[in-house]
Amino acid sequence: MSKDIVQIFDTTLRDGEQVPGCKLDTAQKLVIAQRLDELGVDIIEAGFPISSPGDFTSVDEISKIVKNATVCGLTRAVKKDIEVAAEALKNAKRPRIHTGIGTSDSHIKYKFNSNREAIIERAVEAVSYAKKFVEDVEFYAEDAGRTDNDFLARVCEAVIKAGATVLNIPDTTGYCLPEEYGAKMKYLKENVTGIHKAILSCHCHNDLGLATANSIAGVIHGARQIECTINGLGERAGNTSLEEVVMILRQHPDLGLDTNINSRLLYDTSQMVSQKMGVMVQPNKAIVGANAFAHSSGIHQDGVIKNRETYEIIDPADVGVTESSIVLTARSGRAALAYRAKKVGYELTKVQLDVVYQEFLDYADRKKEVMDEDIHEIVDSSQINIESLT
Repeated sequence: MSKDIVQIFDTTLRDGEQVPGCKLDTAQKLVIAQRLDELGVDIIEAGFPISSPGDFTSVDEISKIVKNATVCGLTRAVKKDIEVAAEALKNAKRPRIHTGIGTSDSHIKYKFNSNREAIIERAVEAVSYAKKFVEDVEFYAEDAGRTDNDFLARVCEAVIKAGATVLNIPDTTGYCLPEEYGAKMKYLKENVTGIHKAILSCHCHNDLGLATANSIAGVIHGARQIECTINGLGERAGNTSLEEVVMILRQHPDLGLDTNINSRLLYDTSQMVSQKMGVMVQPNKAIVGANAFAHSSGIHQDGVIKNRETYEIIDPADVGVTESSIVLTARSGRAALAYRAKKVGYELTKVQLDVVYQEFLDYADRKKEVMDEDIHEIVDSSQINIESLT
């Protein structure tokens, strides 16, 4: 079965950098941008050029080195923003201007002190002006998650007529439920005249822990771009996690969707971004966390040793992890101890294992985790004659 490609729009260098304390300099951004290009990201949102001279320089320099991906600059629906972004993107092989405005009643009333008709007018004006500089113009309807669907459809129809090639439907506050967000995409697919001329894009925030689920619901119902970040970095509780949506689509071929991402670079890319941004990846983070392929329960360990697929739906190698990890704790069973003992040079008979295991349990009760060097001490303490394999 042929698969539809979902484009991956990475905003680690823009939305991801909005995490407090995560400021990157241009040199660091260039290293990350090169890796994102190697990873197979389709669009790299390199920054918000008018926000600072540093951001302008970063977008300009990234535009010069990216070989394959589209390079995108963010703007508000302001002519000066658009002019500055166009200048920063002038060296990009595939430039995109990402412009837009808030569309929810809350944004219209409190942020802009405006009305719906004036918002549509500003949206059209921004897209039309951006179109003078680049062919590829993405429009974002900020707070689309809380925007009335009928009005959102009107906005989308108007900006498509003005030349928008991509429609970003952000769940800016992370409020939507997956069913609700998916239904919003379906509504736009069915009710916007000219929708075939533009790509619908998911940009979901994780305030309620639903960013990944919402993005998947969005592409199931017709979106063909996901905006995401490495490690799910981003404003407040973060953005959709790139590694999660990529592997969900790959693990569910029945959806008929895939990405251009080289998944074997995911773990290394995660580590690189974590190191450069100074933000630790939580140990239980899906796909790339330290514990994502670690097993400490005796029942799980026995199952994985016999057949990895009993407790792992992803081959660790597929995301760049060397192998599953059998972690020895007081909850570990004989199979795990025998497995790790063999790794460090001891082939234990059943009788020997029974003796060593009792010593191991006493040791494990005193420590959170039993390391390789501890196994030698445990074997020595068992006071039985075990011939080393090494």
